[in-house]
Amino acid sequence: MSDIVKLVSPVDGSVYAERPALNEAAVEQVVSAARTAQIAWAATPLAERVALCLKALEALKAINGDVVPELAWQMGRPIRYGGELGGTIERTEYCARIAEEALADIERTDRPGFKRYLKRVPLGIVMVIAPWNYPFMTAINTIMPALMAGNVIILKHAAQTLLVGERLAQAFETAGLPKGVFQNIVLTHSGTEKLLGSGLIDHVNFTGSVGGGKAIEKALAGTFATLGLELGGKDPAYVRADADLDYAVANLVDGAFYNAGQCCCGIERVYVHESLYDRFVDGFVDLTKQYKLGNPLDEATTLGPMAQARFASWVREQTEEALRKGAKAHIDMSAFEMNKEGTPYLAPQVLTNVNHQMSVMREESFGPVVGIMKVKDDAEALQLMNDSPYGLTASLWTEDPNEAAKIADQIETGTVFMNRCDYLDPALVWTGVKDTGKGAALSEIGFHNLTRPKSYHFRLEH
Repeated sequence: MSDIVKLVSPVDGSVYAERPALNEAAVEQVVSAARTAQIAWAATPLAERVALCLKALEALKAINGDVVPELAWQMGRPIRYGGELGGTIERTEYCARIAEEALADIERTDRPGFKRYLKRVPLGIVMVIAPWNYPFMTAINTIMPALMAGNVIILKHAAQTLLVGERLAQAFETAGLPKGVFQNIVLTHSGTEKLLGSGLIDHVNFTGSVGGGKAIEKALAGTFATLGLELGGKDPAYVRADADLDYAVANLVDGAFYNAGQCCCGIERVYVHESLYDRFVDGFVDLTKQYKLGNPLDEATTLGPMAQARFASWVREQTEEALRKGAKAHIDMSAFEMNKEGTPYLAPQVLTNVNHQMSVMREESFGPVVGIMKVKDDAEALQLMNDSPYGLTASLWTEDPNEAAKIADQIETGTVFMNRCDYLDPALVWTGVKDTGKGAALSEIGFHNLTRPKSYHFRLEH
């Protein structure tokens, strides 16, 4: 009898979907089909592979009206935001534009009598273990360039967003992708570990917690599969004395609370120059109070529930610990009717008088809470931004790009923004340092991480 994987909706606590997990025999069939399909897929001209991926994108566009409410039921994002189609389009179309250049042979012509070049060849079977918070876009970051490069995909989606894997499979089937090139599977944690340890997977991309990343590294030990990890984050913002105050407030509030704070590169801590601090806090608090916490299927809702009640409980614990240690809460949680202990519905909170002895300023929250600290200068802000085990993004708010560049060179992150935050640019590499993980997605480097270099050294004269 198969294990059943259940999706419990944060909207009302009901079981929204459930699927049987594959047994070992079924997993073996999936892998065998993928291995067979990969040979022909890699031999398919690049232009055809790209065209099929773009057809799948068109299929996703066609079903977005159904996908948006499904996402609300699965992970709680309000329907007013329209799902993830915009980012999915942007990233897929950019991959399609650069695929030929990113995968082009590199010729060496400095030695007469020889033909010497490097090719980028596919890794083979790429397994994507996708998260629930941006279930389409995070998966697409790997799926599209991997397929364009000649790999085949096995997708194992988070239980919280089971239906996303099925929607992606539907799109690729509609596009006419050959059988076995893209397969969506449902597995338990133990089933996933067995597949990873089998040695049958060539590359794994995982987005999730630090603990999850460690478990995957352990499961893969000795298989020599390559691995890309995007793990935890505690992304900071620094508002310099010369910042456009209103602009910084508006964008940082959105960066902190969009998607109920469940963004890989969402703003979790803010450092503000002392000359702007009081006005910044006042503006930030005023704007935060305007959020409407409620059912994500209601068009008026601007802040939906967190994906699971236990996630909300963790944020509440962090907030309570900070208050015990002297932090000041600026939001009256009781003003938000839907905010209730023991549920995923959690009102946004703004904390001041915080410090780095508090969990809320050091450990990932992944929810709608943000701490704001006053700093006297760039040096203090830099020290605090780097005082973290994570390093995904940081954002600087200033009118001086030269000073921003000097600070950015010293920030320990994969990406530094100026005057924006919480965004993935498909033309730039997406990567992290420290406990945030390793590997890279997007840009031509994303293609390179999904292929291996192969050298050709032909002697023409002898």
